[in-house]
Amino acid sequence: MNIAVLGASGWLGSTISAEALARGHRVIGLARNPQGLPEGVTARAFDLNTEQSLAEALAGADLLIASVGGRAAGNHEIVPATAARLLAELPKTGVKRLLWVGGAGSLEVAPGEVLVAQPSFPAEYKAEAIAQGEALAVFRDSQSPLAWTFVSPAAEIYPGERSGAYRLGGDQLLVDSEGRSRISAADYAVALLDLAEQDAPAQTRVSVAY
Repeated sequence: MNIAVLGASGWLGSTISAEALARGHRVIGLARNPQGLPEGVTARAFDLNTEQSLAEALAGADLLIASVGGRAAGNHEIVPATAARLLAELPKTGVKRLLWVGGAGSLEVAPGEVLVAQPSFPAEYKAEAIAQGEALAVFRDSQSPLAWTFVSPAAEIYPGERSGAYRLGGDQLLVDSEGRSRISAADYAVALLDLAEQDAPAQTRVSVAY
């Protein structure tokens, strides 16, 4: 499969790219500064802050995995804006499927209560979580024909070894037997690539945790 990764130079984007390469897929890495992308990735410069052609950047790709965040530059509005752009422009390209690297903040901890609204939610991640929730709303309100899947990680996503184990859920926060919601970045990437290879459910959100 020819998989494009938007945000391939980031922590999650590079982890996802490595998992895809290990499975024998061709990876097209899109990044503002693609010089540091790992060997084996077809590197292409792409800046979401410009009007650069998305169709040209994605030439040859079958599927797009988008890992977009505004933490580094403090421009969290880029997250829902990118969701809207992809929904509008991807149907005009050869890419028919989108897997979106989402956030956990919009997951429900109780009926009508989301994680980001809890008093214990870390303040330093709140703006990022809210932006991802806005992106989810953009997806759900869209009439785009694009087959999209919003993939939320657990509340805690951290550097860790690849075990290949995970559970999939829906809009509710998944917790383990100790009440913790966690997943390593490597195993999140495993779940994401499994979804890519097995035709992820479209027009919905899935969650990933141990």
